[in-house]
Amino acid sequence: MGAVTTADPAGPALIIGLANPGPDYEGTRHNIGWDVLQELASRALPMPASFSTHKKTNCEIAQTRLAGKPVVLARPRSYMNLSGGPTAAVAKYFSVTPTDIIAIHDEIDIDFGQVRLKRGGGEGGHNGLRSLSQSLGTRDYLRVRAGVGRPPGRMTVADFVLKRFSKLEQPDVPFLVQDAADAVELLLQHGLEIAQNQVHSA
Repeated sequence: MGAVTTADPAGPALIIGLANPGPDYEGTRHNIGWDVLQELASRALPMPASFSTHKKTNCEIAQTRLAGKPVVLARPRSYMNLSGGPTAAVAKYFSVTPTDIIAIHDEIDIDFGQVRLKRGGGEGGHNGLRSLSQSLGTRDYLRVRAGVGRPPGRMTVADFVLKRFSKLEQPDVPFLVQDAADAVELLLQHGLEIAQNQVHSA
């Protein structure tokens, strides 16, 4: 599969959906990044994008356009805590700099259903982000943070994020996915500051 050919001199943006592979993890809080990526693929123009295995980078990818911009949608096929290697590989393959990478991930420090945007900063104990930062050699990539809430009682964070959303939360999960996908498109169209103003004021 060749690199994206586009008249846009900036080249494609790389949008990473952080998740664990396999059916055991589908629908869990930790996999919300993949759910958002699939929503973005359904919005692609002129037709929905489909993913295929990119063996050279150990990712599932789709090359398409969103918000009028060329993008590469990618999910590392490794487990969450090893997702940095495949991300760095796909970024190198498509000549994407870290500043043009958008990572979509679950965030326990944000209330369930909320979406927040930022560039850089710490990883907050998130193993996927830690792996990304180490492999990319920088924290200066964009993050779309999908709030999944904090674990109740004495439940550990690891157990909490690997559980599926509660029955009470389930009806609102599609709205969280849609809002996070909207945030990605705002980032592509307008950049971080304007996107933050719109998303954080909602």
